Amino acid sequence: MSADPKGKAGARPTPKPMQLDDVSKAIIEQLQADGRRSYAEIGKAVGLSEAAVRQRVQKLTDSGVMQVVAVTDPMQLGFYRQAMIGIRVAGDTTKVAEALGRISAVDYVVLTAGSFDMLAEVVCENDDDLINLLNKEIRAIEGVQSTETFVYLKLIKQFYNWGTR
Repeated sequence: MSADPKGKAGARPTPKPMQLDDVSKAIIEQLQADGRRSYAEIGKAVGLSEAAVRQRVQKLTDSGVMQVVAVTDPMQLGFYRQAMIGIRVAGDTTKVAEALGRISAVDYVVLTAGSFDMLAEVVCENDDDLINLLNKEIRAIEGVQSTETFVYLKLIKQFYNWGTR
């Protein structure tokens, strides 16, 4: 087990955030506006050469600060049922979270404080698939005590361009 600086077994210190300069922040914001934007276009916007932008983007992705990904609309791909599932756990929440993370229909898992020990977002083709996922996969995980499902009726807002603040 690891120990934090105060000696508590199993606790992890909060990672120190990477300090970004204004140019790196501007590059991130350019990619958040359009992830397909060329390095040359980004360079013109932020005052760097194409090669310098490429190097900075590589450094940002290698360090885990950012990812450049394609975000899809599940409805357009035949996934007509999305839901957030609140999960209460008896025992080790991290083991349950790791098991949830291995389920392909689960696209988001977060440990929480409050009424639920964790939340998991799922994307399914239809209600039958959601029922099957709940009964045969999620509730079958050792330690899952109870679940509460919040079915999405309509997605109002989903943006990933919150910037770098």
